[in-house]
Amino acid sequence: MPDTAKPNAEIEGRCLIVEDSRFDQKLIKRVLDRTNRQFTTRIVSTLTDARDVLTREPVSLILLDNNLPDGKGANFVLELAQNKDFAGIPVIIVSDWPSPFMWQKAQMAGVACVVNKSDFTADTIVQALPVSDAVH
Repeated sequence: MPDTAKPNAEIEGRCLIVEDSRFDQKLIKRVLDRTNRQFTTRIVSTLTDARDVLTREPVSLILLDNNLPDGKGANFVLELAQNKDFAGIPVIIVSDWPSPFMWQKAQMAGVACVVNKSDFTADTIVQALPVSDAVH
């Protein structure tokens, strides 16, 4: 999916949305658009595609589903935490069913937040972002 951004806005960075459901992709994008922050967005539906984006483009924020066709988001965040180029990117896991194992892996990887999709709001995103958004 192509980059998208609010027109005539100063872009603060790129948000990578990793979600396989088209419905949930739109829901997450709508929530992101409600923040007072301006991001271009890349939306992918697999961890393989997310890895590809991360190696080719700067990313400032990752909004990540846990259950994806090619793996678990909770395992992916552990992978990111071990890579010096990606470890500092804020990650929010947005999941239908946050499990205790997911919380544990997220905590070990330094994930900014784990939230149920029904509780996901613009404030969740804003609170997870550092004061200055350096693009990675």
